[in-house]
Formats: sequence, C-alpha cells, structure tokens
Amino acid sequence: MMKNIKSTLVKLLAAVAIAFVAVVSVQTFTSNNSATQTVQAARKLSKREKAAKRWIAMRESSGSYTARNGACYGKYQLNIAYLHGDLSPKNQERTADNYVYGRYGSWVNAKRFWLAHHWY
Repeated sequence: MMKNIKSTLVKLLAAVAIAFVAVVSVQTFTSNNSATQTVQAARKLSKREKAAKRWIAMRESSGSYTARNGACYGKYQLNIAYLHGDLSPKNQERTADNYVYGRYGSWVNAKRFWLAHHWY
C-alpha cells in the first residue's frame, strides 16, 4: 500500500515538473517572438513603406481609428481580437506593423497583395 502511494506521488510530481517546463518554454517562445516582431515594427519606415501603409489605411478605413466592419476595427481594419482590448491609435499602429511584417515582410508587399486580392 505504501509502495503504491509513493509510486503515485512520484508520478504526480513528474507530471507537475513536465507541465511547468512546458509552460516556461511556451512563455519564453512567445516573449522572444513578440520582442522580435516589436523590434521589426519599430524600425524607421522608408518613404515607400509609409506611402504603402497610408494607402492601405485609406482603402481600409478612410484613415479612421474608429472605423468598424464586422469583426474588424480601426485604421487598418484588423481583427479586433488582435488588439487585445487596447483600441488606442498607438496599439493599432504597432499591431498593424507586427501583422504586416509577420505576414508580408513589408507594407509595400502588403499593398501588392491588397491590389491583387482587395484585402490584406
């Protein structure tokens, strides 16, 4: 009986340790990935990048930070879930940059995609 209790306790502790390591790994990956995207988005945009970004904003929302269309919101008509409850212009700019650099690599590429598909 005592042997069963010890065995069960060891298995439980092992499971908790594995779960802890998994959580730490996911948090580390998420933090590193977010930091990389934020660094990419923080870079200075060239005139072409600024123009492409402005062009998309005008097509998506006429430049309005409060534009709504179904599940999309703001100047860049991002899925509202991407904004994590922060609808501020600053967060919309940062989130749009992260989205575009992550998906297209640049605002110029995002504009090319928009021209071909009428969305980005």
